[in-house]
Amino acid sequence: MGFHEFSSPYDWSRIAAYKRTAKAAFGGMIDLSVGSPVDPVPDSVRKALAAAANDPNAYGYPATAGTADLRTAIAEWFSATRNVDLQAIHADVVPTVGSKEGVALMASLLHFGEDDVVVQPKVSYPTYEIGTQLAGAKVLKVVADVASWRNVSGVKAVWVNSPCNPTGEVYSAERMAGIVAAAREIGAVVLSDECYALMQWRGAVNGAEGEADSLASTPCALRDDVCLGSAEGVLVLYSLSKQSNMAGYRTAFIAGDESLIASMSTYRKQIGQIIPGPVQAAMAAGLRDLESVKVQHAHYRERLGVLVSALRAYGYCTDMPDGALYVWVRAKSGDCWTDMEQLAKIGIIASPGEFYGAPECLRFSTTASDEAIASAAERLAR
Repeated sequence: MGFHEFSSPYDWSRIAAYKRTAKAAFGGMIDLSVGSPVDPVPDSVRKALAAAANDPNAYGYPATAGTADLRTAIAEWFSATRNVDLQAIHADVVPTVGSKEGVALMASLLHFGEDDVVVQPKVSYPTYEIGTQLAGAKVLKVVADVASWRNVSGVKAVWVNSPCNPTGEVYSAERMAGIVAAAREIGAVVLSDECYALMQWRGAVNGAEGEADSLASTPCALRDDVCLGSAEGVLVLYSLSKQSNMAGYRTAFIAGDESLIASMSTYRKQIGQIIPGPVQAAMAAGLRDLESVKVQHAHYRERLGVLVSALRAYGYCTDMPDGALYVWVRAKSGDCWTDMEQLAKIGIIASPGEFYGAPECLRFSTTASDEAIASAAERLAR
């Protein structure tokens, strides 16, 4: 497998100077750059973690493939929230130590190399490109779907991210089905990052519409009308970091093509990429506690509404995103770094669009407290 060198503009140290400026601003810094949750972990998760602290799966080595209970919980979650029957489509699952690890190792665990091409959206999460580089494969960034890569020699995988980080774009079932069909025609794997699947906001206006207990899911690549009843050549990634505030627990999973999952699981076992036993119990609890997910969903919807209104007042042209937890805007100056400098003077730190392949844009995260979002909105409206 072996790791190759990588290069990326995705370096958070590059915003250190802006943070110093923001900290010196009246009222201090409000950091809306990194998407790190700030809300409490659900009680159900903490209780499950404590209860499993001295289980055989804690003092003994845990299962790479996940405990029977965790595997059942994942299958139940797919059925309850994504309208997917994993058994019916011959899909398997494997837990990962957070979704970033799953993304970064994906190309390597699929044995891609120098003659292989991995397709990804032009504006996207930087770790897709880094993971491809680590495997020594080639990156192909595209704006449009299918036609831009279908006839490219060597394409082995296609990354899909819906809802998208950073743009919030949501793919329709028809669009995803077209990608799956085209990838199968050329023998490529669809890698569908669906970590924000339960965070979709279509129909919400400034957070005011939509039922507070709604958990409508975006289309899943493993849904029957997308994959045509078979998980062959499709892998879906999901994380509990945002839905249950479990970023520090490092709880995520890959689901899909059973032959690909089996191969990856064998390697994962040998390199020790295994979720600790008590954390597996906590993960199962998080997947089953949909009421807590609904509460978190409502928090993010409200924060997005407040932030969108404030950014409009500041002069950005933006609307409620279709999905995910970020507001993606075009820089007023046309350059993300110039806008970063101006925002830092009022104590606000955004994420530069250059990190995601669009230096003319900025990303604002709502993974901040209600108080921080309200304070940011007040400063932006001055």
